[in-house]
Amino acid sequence: MDCIFCKIVSGEISTRFLGETAHSVSFLDVFPLAAGHVLVIPKNHHQKIQDVSVEENADLFSLVREMVSNVDKITGSTLIAIHNGKDAGQEIPHVHVHLVPRSNGDSAGPIHSMFGSPANPSESETDDLFDRLKI
Repeated sequence: MDCIFCKIVSGEISTRFLGETAHSVSFLDVFPLAAGHVLVIPKNHHQKIQDVSVEENADLFSLVREMVSNVDKITGSTLIAIHNGKDAGQEIPHVHVHLVPRSNGDSAGPIHSMFGSPANPSESETDDLFDRLKI
């Protein structure tokens, strides 16, 4: 497989792991958005979060939880982000969680600043969305 994250997990591409569990690893992003930008990934290749097994998911987010405590020490606030699919901005088709230290003056803004205006669905559209999304 020609996946850069799989090559990191296999050791084909060298990196220093910040943390490692049975199913996940974390390391510094080589193209950081801020100093201390960390990636947490499952060791097995999965393109989207819903493809990750329940066991691997629990392991992944256990490592996210542990790592965010350290990342938070840098500025006091951390953005936790997952781009789930190409249209959501996922550039590498291997699940990865970004932990990005944030500060008041970093100009990144809240999630709502990423979109032009709110979707503002009608009541019937909201009802339809509710029915489609309910578990």
